[in-house]
Amino acid sequence: MTDASTDVLIVGAGPTGLTLALDLARRGAAVRIVDKSPAHPRTSRAKGPNPRSLEILADLGVVDEVLAAGSAPLPMRVYRDHRPVAETDPWADAAPTPATRFDRPWLIALWRLEEILRARLAGHGVRVELGREVVGLEEEADGHHVDVTFADGRAERARYVVGCDGAHSPVRKLLGITFDGTTAEDQVMVSGDVELDHEDLGRDRWHQWFDADGAVMLCPIPGTRTGWWFQAGPERDADGRPLAPTLGGFRRLLTQHTGLPGRHLTRAELLSTYRVNVRMADRYRVGRVLLAGDAAHVHAIAGGLGMNTGIQDAFNLGWKLGQVLAGQADAGLLDTYEEERLPVAAWTLDLTSDRLRATLEAIREPGGNLSSAMTPETAGLGIGYRWSSLAGTEAGTEAGKAPDAPATGPHPGDRAPDAPCRDAATGERTHLYGTFAGPHTAVLGFGPASAAVLREVAATYGEGPGVRACRVYAADEDHGTAEPGSLIDDQGHAAAAYGFGAGGSGLVVIRPDHHVGIVAPAGDPGPVREYLRRLHGAPGMVDAVR
Repeated sequence: MTDASTDVLIVGAGPTGLTLALDLARRGAAVRIVDKSPAHPRTSRAKGPNPRSLEILADLGVVDEVLAAGSAPLPMRVYRDHRPVAETDPWADAAPTPATRFDRPWLIALWRLEEILRARLAGHGVRVELGREVVGLEEEADGHHVDVTFADGRAERARYVVGCDGAHSPVRKLLGITFDGTTAEDQVMVSGDVELDHEDLGRDRWHQWFDADGAVMLCPIPGTRTGWWFQAGPERDADGRPLAPTLGGFRRLLTQHTGLPGRHLTRAELLSTYRVNVRMADRYRVGRVLLAGDAAHVHAIAGGLGMNTGIQDAFNLGWKLGQVLAGQADAGLLDTYEEERLPVAAWTLDLTSDRLRATLEAIREPGGNLSSAMTPETAGLGIGYRWSSLAGTEAGTEAGKAPDAPATGPHPGDRAPDAPCRDAATGERTHLYGTFAGPHTAVLGFGPASAAVLREVAATYGEGPGVRACRVYAADEDHGTAEPGSLIDDQGHAAAAYGFGAGGSGLVVIRPDHHVGIVAPAGDPGPVREYLRRLHGAPGMVDAVR
């Protein structure tokens, strides 16, 4: 066995694994991603990224392709006894705000999203290795790498391994991590990708038939002419046990619940049976092996948070692995991944279970529909980590807020708000998330008093990708000698969003995953200096043994 040349081996090439691989690859890590499947799946079952995941995809440079390949979420048309009885659009009143670019989730087939992520990853020279099944893991006594055994008998080494290999995760099982929770055997749904040639069924709606004895839901798959997602309550045998999904069964269900002739359903593939599982791993890390996505948590599908929670796991973990691999932070930083994301998983399990109960109650009545599963919380924009040790604490102050920091605005650990601005050098329109985008920490400085601290940050960390200092000028400030990358808050949205108000001043450190690290007074470099040292090491620090 040769010495490890792989920094991170990712097991599982779904959206979680691909997001993590892409984030690490752009940081220069030697990453590999394997999947036991012999070919890339073509399933369309996931409905798509929510607003928070869209922000992450924008940071990774793929959101324009995702938006082009998909569509806005569709209004819902609800039927009872084969007749339309209601129509609703859960996103009718949604609109972008200065702090939030994306105001609704996006409809895209899972296979297409994965295809976009794989293409971007290939641009970094990394391709998914198919047909590679992991059957053994052993962390070596030297503590510097993990030996990985594959089903074909080959063994390889990696500095870290991340299991993104789904609810039945072999990585989790090899680690002996418990996956406690419940399975609701009576809550069953069958689904698949189908072709329909019924021209009267408009593709501008998500059609939902709910009856006392079952349901059928048909949602058009973007980018196809006759493709639909089919979801339904299952057929059952004489003893009430659910039957496995088949083309014939789908045709019978279609006729029974919709009144449409079954012959119009011409093809059904990627058929599956879904049972409501609510389970969570009791830990996310064992030494140099970590879990993310469905390998760490599964829950009810209400609200569409499964794939999204996995993407957001990966974005939280990626920058932390990157800092450790670069020798800028010790391995203890990886403990904050579980510290931050495990409570989010527990919250997600509770939220989705609650939304499922609400939805099942709603559809008992004529006109009830799946909009009961959608709430502002399912957008993902309110998720933060105020409890995290990365939020820091200054003596005698709020967690993470240095003395004299503004009482309003986001708390450390919160998602950092966006805001429209102008580039100070070119005058072109831009926004704060353009400054945050990329594998770096950002330091925002408001008010003239912040300039000295920003100069120190720039001098300490240089022009590399690690830290970016950004002066945010008020509209009436003189910016004639503005530093490169400076912004003009010409409408005042940035200062308002961060609690400084007109003419206010202060410093804000934004973590690479768009969460506020610390807020400090403009003229005090101490809190910023200490926070950056924790994430990026001491000035002039060289790579440590990884």
